[in-house]
Amino acid sequence: MTSIGFQLYSLHDVDDPLPAVIERVGGAGFDGVELAGVDGHDPEAVADALTAADLDVAGAHVGLDEIEEDPENVVETYRTLDCEDVVVPWLDPEHFETLDSVEAVAERLDAAAIDLGEHDVAVHYHNHDQEFTDLDGEPALSTLVAATEGVGFELDLGWVGAAGYDPLTVLEENAHRVSIVHLKDYDAETGEVVEVGDGDLDIAAAIDAVRDHDCDWLVYEAEERPDSYGTLDHAVDVVETYW
Repeated sequence: MTSIGFQLYSLHDVDDPLPAVIERVGGAGFDGVELAGVDGHDPEAVADALTAADLDVAGAHVGLDEIEEDPENVVETYRTLDCEDVVVPWLDPEHFETLDSVEAVAERLDAAAIDLGEHDVAVHYHNHDQEFTDLDGEPALSTLVAATEGVGFELDLGWVGAAGYDPLTVLEENAHRVSIVHLKDYDAETGEVVEVGDGDLDIAAAIDAVRDHDCDWLVYEAEERPDSYGTLDHAVDVVETYW
């Protein structure tokens, strides 16, 4: 059964500390949140805030460099938060320019998955649009999926669409590796991501597809207005309308 979550990066510029943001999201009707780091807070304090807000943790965005430099600390931090899934949120476009560069990234991700997997923490990779560079007639993402073994993929529907691909087709093709999906919208004409409901994503069809593929989480993420709780209010409206 798929749960609905909210990516806290969507509010990363609000003035409130992370526990207060979590409290606010807790009253919004989501099943859980996806973390974008702990913003310097004691993980125990964040864990207490999550418990008080009755929110599960869908996952946490953690940079690949951070995982490679200190995997034990990553495990300790996020297992304290009852988080069993960490997601590498970004790698620079240069990593997807050639087959060799993609294969090098695949090796690093697989190694990270082995390190964290020893502690029952899974590693996933979150796409933007650079992963859809054409490499021998295929998007670089396809090469990355084929070249990795122990890595999951957090598919961002908005960035897939912004890259010129059909998000639901890409989900269908990779569903066996996807347990977390980002609900984000896109403008097909401009190739940009936009607020959910303002673009070309068929929201109802996307939600049906995520449920049909039995993904664990559908996570709402916004890149607009990260300094305003209006972003959260809009997310609530979308969930109430479509979920």
